[in-house]
Amino acid sequence: MAHVLKATKRVVCAAGIALTVAFGGHAAAQTISSSGDLDLAGTDWSALSAAWWQSVLSTPTGVNPVLDSTGEHCMVGQRGPIWFLHGTFSGSATVRNCLVPADKALFFPVINNVVSNTPNLCGQAGPMNTAQLRAAVAPFIDAANHLSVAVDGQPVPMRRVRSIPFAMTPPADNVFVVPCGGPDQSPTGVFSPTVDDGYYVLLEPLSKGRHTLRILATSGGFSTDVTYNLTIAPVSLR
Repeated sequence: MAHVLKATKRVVCAAGIALTVAFGGHAAAQTISSSGDLDLAGTDWSALSAAWWQSVLSTPTGVNPVLDSTGEHCMVGQRGPIWFLHGTFSGSATVRNCLVPADKALFFPVINNVVSNTPNLCGQAGPMNTAQLRAAVAPFIDAANHLSVAVDGQPVPMRRVRSIPFAMTPPADNVFVVPCGGPDQSPTGVFSPTVDDGYYVLLEPLSKGRHTLRILATSGGFSTDVTYNLTIAPVSLR
């Protein structure tokens, strides 16, 4: 679901698989042990959430995984040891089918919100700094409730994450064009600062086979209900 604040570009999303364009493939804080296992202990969730949004906001709408209603774009741009999952902007119940390599961790929002500084565009007047953007983005997440994530029916822990400030680089066909009122109000460019606030999950690689992931959340009049039918495929590196 896309929301536009009068003073900023703001998009709300919940849950989804995506691509990444920054932070070294969103894996800079992770290491591979001598046994080949992925170590997520040092993961910088604030940088990872920024990378998640950078991937979404830099992807054209035609292949944007947040707009994907079936899972056909779940592999778009995926790289590194962590894959991204997404929700929807519409809030409509969505079921996606996705094939994932067995050695990939999964990072995704339960519900999140992003605001970017875009002076004289999309209803914004003068420039906004990071502190002002954080104040604008927080109330929606403060009001979030009925948060639930389950894998095969088992609850999964989540945490609230406030991203590091970052720059967004939307293409001409970007997710803000429609909510902002046309391409002249949401042109391609480099816009900063941008900040995110939300609840996120980071899952260790799942066992091979089929799994069901379900994400639920509400805030105000927005709700999300996303189901992923995941097939975890074996990987051979020998």
